[in-house]
Amino acid sequence: MRETAHTRTDGRLIVGAAAVARKAGEPLVMEEVVVAPPSSHEVRIKIICTSLCYSDITFWKMKDPPGYFPRILGHEAYGVVESVGENVADLTEGDTVIPIFLPDCGECTDCRSKKSNLCTKLPFKVSPWTHRDETSRFTDLNGDTVYHFLYVSSFSEYTVVDIAHLTKVDPAIPPNRACLLSCGVSTGVGAAWRTANVEAGSSVAIFGLGAIGLAVAEGARLCGATRIIGVDVNPDKFEIGKKFGVTDFVNSKECGNKTVSQVIIEMTDGGADYCFECVGLSSLVREAYDSCRKGWGKTVVLGVDKPGSQLNFSSFEVLHHGKTLSGSLFGGLKPKSDVPILLKRYMDKELRLDEFVTHEVRFEDINKAFDLLLGGKSLRCVIWMDNCLKFL
Repeated sequence: MRETAHTRTDGRLIVGAAAVARKAGEPLVMEEVVVAPPSSHEVRIKIICTSLCYSDITFWKMKDPPGYFPRILGHEAYGVVESVGENVADLTEGDTVIPIFLPDCGECTDCRSKKSNLCTKLPFKVSPWTHRDETSRFTDLNGDTVYHFLYVSSFSEYTVVDIAHLTKVDPAIPPNRACLLSCGVSTGVGAAWRTANVEAGSSVAIFGLGAIGLAVAEGARLCGATRIIGVDVNPDKFEIGKKFGVTDFVNSKECGNKTVSQVIIEMTDGGADYCFECVGLSSLVREAYDSCRKGWGKTVVLGVDKPGSQLNFSSFEVLHHGKTLSGSLFGGLKPKSDVPILLKRYMDKELRLDEFVTHEVRFEDINKAFDLLLGGKSLRCVIWMDNCLKFL
């Protein structure tokens, strides 16, 4: 049965297309999956479009936990509420939403505070389940469980998401722009805006000019930083970075006998005010920390390193250098209150989102999006879903 304007799907199973990761590192498989109705505090949403983030790549390659298979990846998306479960007050059928991997319950001490975006009631972890009851809403046509990813799983026509992970957005905002704020762009902009609180006239060094690093540059530009130094091994990134406010470029492979930190210290007469590690390498965290100015320099870690990676600092340098090292999950943003601010800034032509979208493909071509990102050819590839639907 095809969807019509009068079809009611509340409480019913839906069979829809999904791109399933069956084995680590292998192309996603287009197949039909059964999507259960939403449970308490959940809604089922129809995905309109989704984008590919490098975190999807990281866990797609991961053979051992927290890598799980079969799994529906994807966590940057825009969708429409199709049906709601019990105990859902703020969302209704037809609302436009973006799912966000970081919960915002609005009830715990952290969610009520301006000081933190790390929910205590629903603590974030890389789980293969839904958030409250740790079960799955997906099965394949054989009845076998298909795992969730980051509480979103947007590489599916339909998915079930906890209300703590959904932010309602204005339907006037283009879907292929709004979806970018589900993760990467928000993380980078927020790290400069909320976590570091970059000041006007300050200097910034960004290690890694992928999408998140460029988003940091955009955030620093919006905050009024006057010197934004991009560090990367790809010289082409400088021209790209200029669109987002990068003023200087350091090729870490061409520093001669000097370390990157020595180069940056010389460029800034003592070190950058703010440094951001956006790759996910402990060695780069160390280099970013060394590149910060003593006394007030702040290093912010955004990159996701492999599990078990360690950082090493002597107590002497921590005490005597007076620098700050901070992590920044989702850029320190509170999803339900800060993301709408960023969307408004986009609509007011302040925040640059258009430049992040380098490619757009249809859902059945999702593996092309993986190839583009792996080949360093795209920042964000938007994947548009099809409108086929069946019911059980």
